[in-house]
Amino acid sequence: MVKPSSSSFKTRRKNEAFYGYLFASPVILGFLIFVLGPMIASFIYSFTDYNVISKMNFIGTRNYQNLFNGTDPFFYKSLGVTAYYVLLSVPLQIVCSFLMALLLNQNIKGKSIFRTIFYLPTIVPVVASSVLFLWLLNPDIGLFNQILEFLGLPKSQWIYSEKMAVPSLVLMSLWSIGGITVIFLAGLQGVPRHLYEAVEVDGGKGWHRLLYVTIPLMTPTIFFNTVMGLIGGFQIFGQAYIMTQGGPNNATLFYSFYLYREAFDNFRMGSASAIAWVLFVIILILTLLVFKSSNLWVYSENEEGKR
Repeated sequence: MVKPSSSSFKTRRKNEAFYGYLFASPVILGFLIFVLGPMIASFIYSFTDYNVISKMNFIGTRNYQNLFNGTDPFFYKSLGVTAYYVLLSVPLQIVCSFLMALLLNQNIKGKSIFRTIFYLPTIVPVVASSVLFLWLLNPDIGLFNQILEFLGLPKSQWIYSEKMAVPSLVLMSLWSIGGITVIFLAGLQGVPRHLYEAVEVDGGKGWHRLLYVTIPLMTPTIFFNTVMGLIGGFQIFGQAYIMTQGGPNNATLFYSFYLYREAFDNFRMGSASAIAWVLFVIILILTLLVFKSSNLWVYSENEEGKR
């Protein structure tokens, strides 16, 4: 058998590298042009008074100072509203989607149909679902108030009430938990069956299997969904833009909508860029904190079967 020469081997490796970069170039160029480039530009704009129309001037950290010293009263308001939404929606989505995944993981007839039905709302566009919920949450003719009236409960103003606006949008967010449910369902199917059998041999009940097997082994999946929920929650925009326009009385002035309004209503691109970078830092810090805390509650089996 003739061994290939070192020169032909190097030539083949160069060809492989060339074609590898060639086929990866659309993704690389897309990242450089549409992600990294705009990030660098926005970082530069955040230190200017750029407003699209007039000449751009460098003003240092004044945009950031105006945010944190209270010059702009909507900054802290939008942060508080967004944090309130995230604190309500993320745990509720995790719990509801996990319980739904447990139900869909049962060995029953037609389970694939049920899984499809619960996942379908996820593919509905935000605009369509927002318009649908505008009717459902209507205080006068909405289905939700008709159900409350049928049960003999007092009606609610839902998104038209300053106190109920954010909880109403949190309730709406449960409409699209099908994606999280699918991830939980995939995690549940990866739990070793022999662990459940061991619990049954020891006389354990269903809640023992859930408490001592399912939940510990699902903590990596819970961790992933928590991180993604935090990132997505702080970027909520479409519902506020379509349904409430930040009202009533700025009760749904989410951070991303506040950023949009600063950039495209007030044309203060420099200030909007600073707002975007503050959001980036907030999400980064929260994500790092969740990763840091994972050592305390996320379990995985090593070679010895220990934590």
